[in-house]
Amino acid sequence: MVNYPHNLVRKPLPKVKQEKKHINFANRGMSFEAAINRTNEYYLSHQIAVIHKKPTPVQIVKVDYPKRSRAKIVEAYFRQASTTDYSGVYKGHYIDFEAKETHQKTAMPMKNFHAHQVEHMDQVLKQNGICFALLYFSSLKETYFLPARALIDFYQIDKGTKSMPLHYIRKNGIEIKENAYPQVPYLDIIDYHFLNGSKNL
Repeated sequence: MVNYPHNLVRKPLPKVKQEKKHINFANRGMSFEAAINRTNEYYLSHQIAVIHKKPTPVQIVKVDYPKRSRAKIVEAYFRQASTTDYSGVYKGHYIDFEAKETHQKTAMPMKNFHAHQVEHMDQVLKQNGICFALLYFSSLKETYFLPARALIDFYQIDKGTKSMPLHYIRKNGIEIKENAYPQVPYLDIIDYHFLNGSKNL
């Protein structure tokens, strides 16, 4: 039994009405991106592969200095259109891929892919690079490895206006089962389906 000062009896706290949390969809891909980044850090620290997220080239136009010790960027522009999210090298092979996340359960919106990104993927394939997309369906907790060729073929028919059905992704891609370490083991798929010649993707 707890004795409160001055013989006061502790009253139960009043129930607080919980407000609905608003989801910031601008950052909806950050959790998946963080998982990929941790995976790449694991690959790098274990000397398995060297794969990094590409920096986005930005031209800073205006900077505000509210304090002497702090600078705040208030205006900036992209210098050029970005290509894909990640690139690097694995067992002497160039690796290049894009990562996308959606809350939809039946399709991946093709508006998430831009024409210059698809063109870049096609150029990588022409140089015999290994190129693909990692697609995460957050509502289903499912991640798929989709080879660039399947994405390019669909994009050329669709012209990026519709959505890629989940059944198309399942047919032409490979599901990645999440691990503890590495979290998104996409190199296992590259080993089995690309480097060992078990399946031509």
